[in-house]
Amino acid sequence: MAGEFRFSFGPWNIHEGADPFGPTVRKPVEFAKKLGLYKKLGFDAVQFHDDDAVPDMNELSPQQIIDKATALKKLLDDQGLTAEFVAPRLWEDPRTIDGGYTSNDATCRKYAIERSLRTVDIAKALGTDLIVLWLSREGTYIRESKDSKVAVDRIVEAIDTMLKYDPKIRVCIEPKPNEPMDHTYIPTTGHAIALGLLCCDAKRVGVNIESAHAILAGLDPSDEMGFALAHDKLWTVHLNDQNGLKFDQDKTFGAVDLRRAFNQVRILDKYNYGKRGEWVGLDVKAMRTQKDDVAEKHLSNSRTIFMKLLEISRSLDEKTMAQMIANRDYEELELYIVTKLLGR
Repeated sequence: MAGEFRFSFGPWNIHEGADPFGPTVRKPVEFAKKLGLYKKLGFDAVQFHDDDAVPDMNELSPQQIIDKATALKKLLDDQGLTAEFVAPRLWEDPRTIDGGYTSNDATCRKYAIERSLRTVDIAKALGTDLIVLWLSREGTYIRESKDSKVAVDRIVEAIDTMLKYDPKIRVCIEPKPNEPMDHTYIPTTGHAIALGLLCCDAKRVGVNIESAHAILAGLDPSDEMGFALAHDKLWTVHLNDQNGLKFDQDKTFGAVDLRRAFNQVRILDKYNYGKRGEWVGLDVKAMRTQKDDVAEKHLSNSRTIFMKLLEISRSLDEKTMAQMIANRDYEELELYIVTKLLGR
């Protein structure tokens, strides 16, 4: 057990409380003020969408985008912060209604790829080599509207274009089975890793596993992490929690299923996650009922829960557990784990 854990989150995790069924309920927080909260909350890195880093980037030239990202890098340095990754936001533009990379419209596909290349420029200016792809609209509402084989080919083409554009970047796919699309083409960790094998430089394509996305696929997040670790493809994580198979809730890590959270912490620690510079990313949002002046607790609370579960995991008697496993006494093993989680 020798993981090294540093934490990150994205500025969207301090938000105004809108959800799919209601408007904002809290006042906006300026970006610069959000950056000032990171260290106070125990975080050292920032996750970015491309337009978090460079707002209104569609109105700027490539050089203007680089200049603004370079200025942001200085602001991060002044705060003692690091950029963990940059992700192209391809799901809000009118040109990506029918998907970005998989759109049936060649003009829209061209836009999505060009936007992704500008994301690579931003990442380079911010000093990170990691690009996260949430393929949110690369799917379908009606299967007959797209050819799934062609769709996979087009996603590979887009990733290849990014990999060839900058030989130093890594592309990290964040799979999710649904939402906003009814069905996405790359819904699970296995799909993401297999997709990478089709790319021109498979060693530079990995995965970002989000707890809630795995749960929405009916899978256990720690098992997904183990699968990615077996392939040496787990390059970042988005830890959170989820109440059932509904919309993506991004609840505080461990708030719904403490044992499920424990097993995520345990497998990350067991296989030395973080030793090569990987970050523990959180993607959590405050409950809509939370007041403005306490609307960051979900972040520090998630980190606290992670560290407490890490302490419990490292306190386990591995020899005792191994004997229970050898005796196939899984009831006793279960009681042992639950008792530890109860603090006894």
